[in-house]
Amino acid sequence: MLVFAARGVIERFSAKAGSGGAWLLAAALFSLFVVYMAGTGAASLLRLAAMAGFLFVPMTLLSLSQDAAPGSWQDLLTLAIIWVAVKFGPSHWVWPYPEGRLAYIFTVIVAVDLAIAGFLLLRRTKNVGYSIGWGSSWFFYVFGSLAVFASIAIPLGIRIHFIAYAPRVSEWKMYLPLSLGILFFTAWPEELLFRGLLQNLLARAIGNDAAGWIVASVLFGFSHITNLHFPNWRYVLLASIAGLFYGWTWRKTGSIFASAIVHGSVDALWHFLFRTV
Repeated sequence: MLVFAARGVIERFSAKAGSGGAWLLAAALFSLFVVYMAGTGAASLLRLAAMAGFLFVPMTLLSLSQDAAPGSWQDLLTLAIIWVAVKFGPSHWVWPYPEGRLAYIFTVIVAVDLAIAGFLLLRRTKNVGYSIGWGSSWFFYVFGSLAVFASIAIPLGIRIHFIAYAPRVSEWKMYLPLSLGILFFTAWPEELLFRGLLQNLLARAIGNDAAGWIVASVLFGFSHITNLHFPNWRYVLLASIAGLFYGWTWRKTGSIFASAIVHGSVDALWHFLFRTV
């Protein structure tokens, strides 16, 4: 997942393997799943079929849109398939060992690698910003975005009875490892999906960066409507506002790493300083 975020890796891999590299990555993911099933005694034709469908249906869709402009219906449908699979898919059934405890992490890793295969290697989507690095002016964009969002979201969240101040002092020793987990297994994949791909593709399809930014932010908000309970309109509102700040950071830096830092910081501070009402 993160190997492809190293500088120049995707470009070198694409140059050597061509579009076949995308299918090679998808096949490698499927092969690793077969090894997982065999090694854990979880072999099942239904699980094999589910994983094959998750990997190769989106790849087939994208391969049929090779000549289509960015933001085609195949692009958007593929993003929807990936999101639905991660959000609502039977991950604990697909990854039963060890007792489903790593199901979410395994699902996210496969989903991110599938997005890399389909969009970065097969579709050659431009300006995704899938890299880990730091720009000279990023400090202002990252921490400015975090500070302004916090100044809006905290009083608003308290006012609408969504959050309450409740610091978890006893858990602060876990702040660093948990924050890294949030960064790479929640913020990073969501920023790839909603900013690097969805916002990027919508802006190209609509022909307007601001429109793509706003639409993607609202869709990001609505993707949280089932969190905690349904319909959770307070979550939708705050997540939409958050999406605007994450999307602004991505637009200014051109990197999902920068927007993921803002996103991950918000989630980590929320976890340690507040409780959801």
